[in-house]
Amino acid sequence: MRNILIGTTLILAAALSRLLPHPDNFTPIMAIALAGGVYLDKRFALVVPLTALILSDIFIGFHNTIFFVYGSFVLIGFIGLWLKSHKKPLPVIGSALLSSTLFFIITNFGVWLTGGGWFYPKTWQGLIECYTLAIPFFRNTIAGDLVYTGVLFGLFELSKYALRLTEKKTAQI
Repeated sequence: MRNILIGTTLILAAALSRLLPHPDNFTPIMAIALAGGVYLDKRFALVVPLTALILSDIFIGFHNTIFFVYGSFVLIGFIGLWLKSHKKPLPVIGSALLSSTLFFIITNFGVWLTGGGWFYPKTWQGLIECYTLAIPFFRNTIAGDLVYTGVLFGLFELSKYALRLTEKKTAQI
């Protein structure tokens, strides 16, 4: 029960950080999905992060590509579920980079398909133009994903460690 409470609190805090000023695409979205899959019970691994994302989107606003964002978010949650049994630094970093790439591919396809505030021709050339113009945002996505993954995973591990110490001291009393 404590893991769910700690996990939900950290995920909600990360989601609320989206409301603070930040560089474009330097957000905790991917880290939230990944951490939910790794640290929450399977029953809550997708629901809690998705709920946190929706709650923060209520304040930020919804847009044409929201279903592509949520779809990629759920896929990243499944990567987190896989990562749960492979939680070492290299797989975590690799999963973060894979998640950044999936998010980039899926959401920019959504921008091309729906317009998303931009007007790309529905041609192969239009799709290439959409991805090309999104590259500067991808740099921020990768940087944000790596930073937030490190922070969120670090806080989860620190919380688990602190709980173990507290339980050990309580058992000694």
